[in-house]
Amino acid sequence: MAVQVSRDEGVAVVTVDRPEALNALNSETIALLREAADELSADASVRAVVLTGGGDSAFVAGADIVEMSALTAEEARQFSARGQALMSAMEAAPQPWIAAVNGYALGGGCELALACDVRLAADNAKFGQPEIGLAITPGFGGTQRLSRNVGAGWAKYLVLSGRILRAEEALRIGLVQGLYPKDQLRAEALKLAAEMAAKSTLAMRYCKTAVAAAEATDLATGQSVEQYLFSLCFAGQDQGEGMAAFLEKRAPSYEGRGGS
Repeated sequence: MAVQVSRDEGVAVVTVDRPEALNALNSETIALLREAADELSADASVRAVVLTGGGDSAFVAGADIVEMSALTAEEARQFSARGQALMSAMEAAPQPWIAAVNGYALGGGCELALACDVRLAADNAKFGQPEIGLAITPGFGGTQRLSRNVGAGWAKYLVLSGRILRAEEALRIGLVQGLYPKDQLRAEALKLAAEMAAKSTLAMRYCKTAVAAAEATDLATGQSVEQYLFSLCFAGQDQGEGMAAFLEKRAPSYEGRGGS
């Protein structure tokens, strides 16, 4: 299988495993990732997800050029739609998704990382949207999420030049949130996932929704969304447990239940 999924104590690890193709995204791999995203989203026992690449040199090196080279215009539109639907499903998941970028994250691989909530990188990782070199645009949401994450200037620089960023520069511009030696990356990603998994799943979902609103609406509307979600937290049990645990100086025990 080109996609492997494991679970341990509330944390799922999703591995894109096509090392012979540098984990490139073909239609089959996109479908398997979408299946995994939907399955994990519906699994209440999974509280955080780590996404990484199999093998030693790539997270995901891009979309599969062998497959793309034979597409008609309509087939290309459908291929793009499937890729975008996958990224949107990951973004909309109730759990946080953490990209552990352990090598090349180019084209579709960079777009896959951008669809995650947080990106951690190994010191050998490289990022870019080199599609312009193939006389095409990014097709899986790269032009949209890249701009939202690093600003229009950097997005245009990367998309129009096709240049590749080293991990250090990706950290500097805010494309990734953490940088680690390659042999420590997985452990650091799992550590962060465990920290997130210990939080209220209800509050986690509401926080993701509120931040998404900031990207999609004006400030006044976004604040209204935040106000509504903030109030919903007080309609259920997790808020009471969290504040009681804080005051009693103990670890909280969340049930993930609240207002709706």
